[in-house]
Amino acid sequence: MTFPSVKFVLFLTILVSLFFSCQKAEDKSYRWDDDTKEETVVPAWFTQDSVQKLARHLDSVFTKYKMKRGFNGTILVTKYDQVVYKKAFGLADFYKRDSNTVETAFQLASVSKQFTAVAIMMLKDQGKLQYEDSVQQYIPEFPYHGITIRQLLTHQSGLSNYTYFADKLWPDRKQNLTNQDVVNLMVTHQPKPYYKPNTRFDYSNTGYSLLATIVEKVSGVPFATFLRKQIFEPLEMKHTFTYSPDVATLTGPIATGHTRNRQKRTTDYLDTVLGDKGIFSTVDDLYKWDQALYTQKLVKRETLQEAFTGSRPSKKNEEDYGFGWRIKPLPNGDTAVYHGGLWHGFSTYFLRNPKDHSALIVLSNLPNGSLNYLEEIRQVLYPASDSAAKSSKQRIARR
Repeated sequence: MTFPSVKFVLFLTILVSLFFSCQKAEDKSYRWDDDTKEETVVPAWFTQDSVQKLARHLDSVFTKYKMKRGFNGTILVTKYDQVVYKKAFGLADFYKRDSNTVETAFQLASVSKQFTAVAIMMLKDQGKLQYEDSVQQYIPEFPYHGITIRQLLTHQSGLSNYTYFADKLWPDRKQNLTNQDVVNLMVTHQPKPYYKPNTRFDYSNTGYSLLATIVEKVSGVPFATFLRKQIFEPLEMKHTFTYSPDVATLTGPIATGHTRNRQKRTTDYLDTVLGDKGIFSTVDDLYKWDQALYTQKLVKRETLQEAFTGSRPSKKNEEDYGFGWRIKPLPNGDTAVYHGGLWHGFSTYFLRNPKDHSALIVLSNLPNGSLNYLEEIRQVLYPASDSAAKSSKQRIARR
């Protein structure tokens, strides 16, 4: 029996070592685990005294909302990456008389869409999909042709709303509807689209439920598992989770949704569809999410920038839509990205101003219209200068 020479063994060892080192490098390229934060210039006027003054002002406004408009929920406000105000108001459950705290988790409703969009962007960064791919590449049985992932992200698919056609087509309301059930209903019954794809903006919960299904098909794991493993756990969002029928068994304070008359709003068969809604979180966890978006922990900066870029060729007002974010000008001339949500007794709002690294996070379990007055808060956080006000008037005059 002959044995390989020492030189041959050494050569083989080096070759194997190079293979595994390249493999590790390749694996790492699929994760943008860069926690270097995108910096912003902190002005000289932003001092501890100015922070305290801003906090007192915000507290007076939200206290007024509580007393006069019935605001019920939690708030977190940041400026230049610093939390300047955080507080809870009212009750998590009006029947049990449990109080809301800043640790209380709320259903995010459509604020969930930004997480779905980032999940798609992560897979795009990994080279596993492209925005111009058709839905049929991942859901072959899908009966509507000419619809791309980009059109789902930007609400330009023209598809009818599953929350409406399921009411007519789902046979047993006691049986929970899943994302795959939504696909099956569309395959079997082919509800008529509202518009042809890529002809106009039409806000679509159906589109985001399909995006969640695509995440499942591409990643090979349930959408909830993808979010938990790839986003929530890496960012240490320990009080963030997706809805499931046994949500009541989870530990930690969870708010109950209510009607505007403070009656408990029960869940139903639609709650189990994810992607367009269904994430529960706290203001502190959303602050972690906000801060992570200034890094490359999840996606490349240029990838995220596209999510903050408008997609509507024509619009009736100054607002636009990116990937899971609405885009609007602020009173001071900056551009904010934001989203609101309303679902089964919850009303939510999350605004970010990337220029000064500020955020306004408001979570409520009493949709009584009190969040309609947030323009007052935006004026406090982003007061218009004379030049910004003049520019705004000029834009209005040109329309």
